[in-house]
Amino acid sequence: MESAGTPFLYAAFTLLVLVLLAVDFLVLRAEGAHRVSVKEAAAWTVVWVLVSLAFCGWLWWYLDGRFPREVANKKALEYLSGYLIEKALATDNVFMWITFFQFFAVPAAYQKRVLLYGVLGAIVMRAVLIFVGAVLLARFHWVLYVFGFILLLTGGKMLLFAGKQVSLDTNPVLRWMRRHMRMTDEHHGEKFFVVKQGLRYATPLFVVLILVEVTDLIFAVDSIPAIFAVTNDPFIVFTSNIFAILGLRAMYFLLADMAERFHLLKYGLAVILIFIGVKMLLLDVYKIPVGIALGVVGLILAVSVSASLLTSRIKGDVAN
Repeated sequence: MESAGTPFLYAAFTLLVLVLLAVDFLVLRAEGAHRVSVKEAAAWTVVWVLVSLAFCGWLWWYLDGRFPREVANKKALEYLSGYLIEKALATDNVFMWITFFQFFAVPAAYQKRVLLYGVLGAIVMRAVLIFVGAVLLARFHWVLYVFGFILLLTGGKMLLFAGKQVSLDTNPVLRWMRRHMRMTDEHHGEKFFVVKQGLRYATPLFVVLILVEVTDLIFAVDSIPAIFAVTNDPFIVFTSNIFAILGLRAMYFLLADMAERFHLLKYGLAVILIFIGVKMLLLDVYKIPVGIALGVVGLILAVSVSASLLTSRIKGDVAN
């Protein structure tokens, strides 16, 4: 079988995502503007991971009842690999969001609304890019090599600049907005725009929202080819990608206060991109099994996270 997706499955999954987003939005409104605690963020992170794994289990059960078990096993493993890769690469998104909020001194209570719209934008952009990527791969096999080179270049660049601070003062999007828009220096609650003396001004919260959306688009160009490296099934790419994105807001609040403790994670993400790029370039020479790719990605993540925590702890002990 070429794809696990059918019109019914696509429609059902889209409906499920809309329901989950609606629930998330209603909970957000009910809670109002408040600072999200680590405990609350951890609870939501666990919920999103469990929902994602439950979908994987359902997908395996659905395919197992209609196709040979080997097909169900293969698709479920591809889903898990795609989910883990996107979840890992999305961490870099989170680190950029932290930089934006710190640069504009956005109060923690007002960050949730920006992140909700950021997740919505990321879902729409990824859906479009996944569709375009699937069409291109179906018609032009050589696009795989283009994706592979993109991942190699991105991984190499990330590895080179992983330890350097990001300066937003030179960001081209921010510089363009400052030249072409009226902007306030102070925050006005959760408002994106305010009117002063009959003129409309953008608040810093709106500027952060635009930066978040642009960053989501840039990272999507990297992460989507990475998932196409483990499967050509657009339904698996779509579902694993979207489920990984749905939990991004909770992941942000979980990491916001301890991002410095994961200072080596960017090196791990860079190595993952390089590995996946090599895997994609070798597809016609040697196809690395999905299970091995999943294990390698998991091992790189485990090593980079463990090394980050260990070195952070050693630095803390030395400082004390």
